Amino acid sequence: MEEFNHSRVSEFVLLGLTDSPELQIFFNVMFSIFYLITMLGNCLILFTVLSTPHLHSPMYFLLSNLSLIDMCLSSFATPKMIMDFFAQRKTISFEGCISQIFLLHLFTGTEIVLLISMSFDRYIAICKPLHYSTIISQRVCVGLVVTSWTVGFLHTMSQLAFTLYLPFCGPNVIDSFFCDLPLVIQLACIDVYVLGIFMISTSGVIALVSFLLLLTSYIIILVTIKDHSSIGSSKVFSTCTAHFIVVLMFFGPCIFIYVWPFSNFLVDKVLSVFYTIFTPLLNPLIYTLRNQEVKTAVMKKLGSQYLYHGPTTPRYPVQ
Repeated sequence: MEEFNHSRVSEFVLLGLTDSPELQIFFNVMFSIFYLITMLGNCLILFTVLSTPHLHSPMYFLLSNLSLIDMCLSSFATPKMIMDFFAQRKTISFEGCISQIFLLHLFTGTEIVLLISMSFDRYIAICKPLHYSTIISQRVCVGLVVTSWTVGFLHTMSQLAFTLYLPFCGPNVIDSFFCDLPLVIQLACIDVYVLGIFMISTSGVIALVSFLLLLTSYIIILVTIKDHSSIGSSKVFSTCTAHFIVVLMFFGPCIFIYVWPFSNFLVDKVLSVFYTIFTPLLNPLIYTLRNQEVKTAVMKKLGSQYLYHGPTTPRYPVQ
C-alpha cells in the first residue's frame, strides 16, 4: 500500500479547449459572459419563484430546483476553465480531479431524474388534469426532488467506487478542460476494459433510457392534445418542442460520450461544453422565461427593484 501511494500521480495536466492564444482570449470572454448570464438568470428565477406566492405550485417548485442544479452544474468546472485561459500550465490536483468527477455525476444524475419528474408533472397536468392536484401534491414534489438528489448521489458514488483505487502511476495528461471519467480512467496503469463496460452499463445506458422515457412522454402529450383547439395545441407543441431541444442538448452529448467512452473523438471535448455550459444557460430561458406567468413575475420583481432604488420624486409639493 505504501508503494502504491508513493507511485500515484499528485496532479493532472488539462490541455483545455485550445492552445491558440487568440482563441483562448475569445473563449475567456465568451464563457465569462455565458457563466455570468447563467448565474444571474437562474438566481433571478429562483428568487422570483420563492418570493412570489402564486408561483408556489408543484411545477414552479420543480423549475426552481432545476435552476439550482443548473447553477451547480455550471460552477463545478467553468470558473476553473475561465481562470486556466490565463495559465501557462493548466493543472489540477488528484483530489480536485476526483472532486470534479464526483460533482459532475452528482449534478447530471440529479438533473436527469429531475427532468423526468418535470416531464411526469406535465404529463399528469395535460393528460389527467382532473387528478392533478391529487397525484402531484407538494409532498410528492418534495419526494421527487429528494429522490433526484439521492439517485444522483448513489450514481456518482458507484462511479467513484472503483476509480479511487485505480493505480495512476504514469501518464497524467487529460485532453479536456475538466476531469471526466472516460478520460481519467484511461490514464490508469492497468487494463480498464471491464471498468469501461461498467461505466457504459451505468452512465451510458441510464442516459439513453432516460432520454427515451422523456421522448415517449412528450409524444404522449402531443398525441393527447391533437384533438384540442388549434391555439392550445400550438402553444403546447411550441412548449414541448422547446423543452425537447434542451433535453436533446443535455442528453445527446452524455449518450455519445458515455456509450462510446474510449472513442477519443475530438468532438467529445466540444460536446462536453454543451451539457456543462450551454444547457444551464438555456434552461432558464426555455423552461421558465417562455412561461408568461413567470415572465410577468420576473418583470414585476425587476420593476419593483428599479422603483425602489431608482430616482425618487420630491416629497414636498411643487410650487
